[in-house]
Amino acid sequence: MDQGVTAGPKGTAPADGGALLVVGDVVTDVVARYGGPLASGTDTAAAIRMVPGGAGANVACWAAHWGCRDVRLVGRVGTDAAAWHERELVASGVRPRLVVDPEAPTGTVICLVDARAAAERTFLTDSGASLRLAAEDWSDTWLDGVARLHLSGYLLFSEPGRALVSLLVASARACGVPVSLDPASAGFLGGLGVERFLALAEQVDVLLPSRDEACLLTGVPDPADAAAELSRRVPLVVAKQGADGALVARAGAVCARVPAVPAVPHDTTGAGDAFTGAFLATLLSGAGPEAAAAQGCRAGARAVARVGGRPPAAG
Repeated sequence: MDQGVTAGPKGTAPADGGALLVVGDVVTDVVARYGGPLASGTDTAAAIRMVPGGAGANVACWAAHWGCRDVRLVGRVGTDAAAWHERELVASGVRPRLVVDPEAPTGTVICLVDARAAAERTFLTDSGASLRLAAEDWSDTWLDGVARLHLSGYLLFSEPGRALVSLLVASARACGVPVSLDPASAGFLGGLGVERFLALAEQVDVLLPSRDEACLLTGVPDPADAAAELSRRVPLVVAKQGADGALVARAGAVCARVPAVPAVPHDTTGAGDAFTGAFLATLLSGAGPEAAAAQGCRAGARAVARVGGRPPAAG
């Protein structure tokens, strides 16, 4: 599936610096927001919605929402929900190229959102078809006209995905296209192994970890020290700090501390994806990393005020 679309509503000035290609996961989110303690063995009242999600897909949608005129997404879905996901992506201003898996279902994530704890969320993840995205699904022609390539860290949690990442980074470097990577999941990083991840991450130009991911990857408890340490391995590190804003680090030092935008959290699902999408769209408009991080914080504040990980669709 590959659709030409118009861009969705804009968060900033148009980003005319070329296309953004995102490669990553497309999943179905089941968001359950509850306001009392979970009652084991019986019922807990909750507001439940099914919405499109996936870290890769969310980033692409937020980048389009934030002004990037040409956002493309490569992902893998099952036959069960392929048409729905395609429609939702197109409605958000993204050009999807979805590989339809004839065997595995679309990935599904159950998002448990605790309304009492700043809308903090816990994920139960069945990655389904998204973990089967592989090198044989890729075509180098998909980099034509691309100014930036962004990779979802969920690609690294399967052997086919890791092989694809190596291929993508090599292809991008051959074309002079900078590559960004979001580690995606502190929980899954522990299973992959820190050194294994860092060996792959050292090939990219921009790393966008969360606070927990940065600390896990370095073994350093202080987020600023962790971001600085990671920037000895990756040229630019932008560490997302949630309500504490963001840190920008280069060459072993934090060079900017970007404040958060105040928000009343309703659902924190996808807030980091919103930051990343707006950050990349702003970089493509010609802004520097500090200004891009400030726009990322704006997008994150908008995201937590909504249920689900996507911006409102165009229209």
